[in-house]
Amino acid sequence: MHGVLGNEGTPPAELLRKGRAEVAAYGIEFLDGTVQNVEAADSGLAIVLSTGRAQRARALVVASGIVDELPDVPGLAPRWGTSVLHCPYCHGWEVRDQRLGVLATSPMGLHQTQLVRQWSDRVVVFAAGLGTLDPVAEQRMRARGVEVVASPVVEILGEDDRITGVRTGDGRMVEVDAVFTTGAPRPNDGFLTGLGLSRTDSPFGLGSFLSVDQAGKTSHDRVWAIGNVVNPAANVPMAIGAGAFAGGAVNGALVEEDFDLARAAADG
Repeated sequence: MHGVLGNEGTPPAELLRKGRAEVAAYGIEFLDGTVQNVEAADSGLAIVLSTGRAQRARALVVASGIVDELPDVPGLAPRWGTSVLHCPYCHGWEVRDQRLGVLATSPMGLHQTQLVRQWSDRVVVFAAGLGTLDPVAEQRMRARGVEVVASPVVEILGEDDRITGVRTGDGRMVEVDAVFTTGAPRPNDGFLTGLGLSRTDSPFGLGSFLSVDQAGKTSHDRVWAIGNVVNPAANVPMAIGAGAFAGGAVNGALVEEDFDLARAAADG
């Protein structure tokens, strides 16, 4: 991980291990399993696992993240997170001054290229995924010394995690040390379909995501959602912060409910 204060370079799995150990000390139970669907139940929810077991809950915080659907290019997916990267802010320092390629998959690819250019003066953008490139946009790239390749990428070349080059449809091999690209983010929220939650289209054309308020509350009074499952651009600190905010909101809602139930019982 990069950009996580106090945890620079820490493997994500290590942060997860430490976090679980900390919260376990407060009596938190972890249940490994795959959620199949979530159903409304009397005074709460039923979280149904793939095993058929149902876990009852008064409230649910969804933090199930996304899956990145990468361009279908041989040699790309196996190097995802090592020499195939997505975020110039998260990974740019580690590949600074190297030969960098940008595999553009949408108009955001040009913005990504501009950010990558900060880290090296040897940048090439593979622009076939943009269709016919606007002449002004192309001139803008070339003015900063960015090479523009129009032929589609057909293969990422290299050994193990290391990239040596990119092969294009016209038979050319362009030498690069790392490739930046953007996958299509697919939120892991299919198990919530039965609740009919409100959704919002991403302003960046990244797809449809659950609608939430500032505290992460969805259109269902007992369901909150945080992190990449609702915001594909959120990094680790942002996801942690969203979790802290949602946790307080959930606790407050349940405290209110306890008082409402107590008053109803007292009124008979």
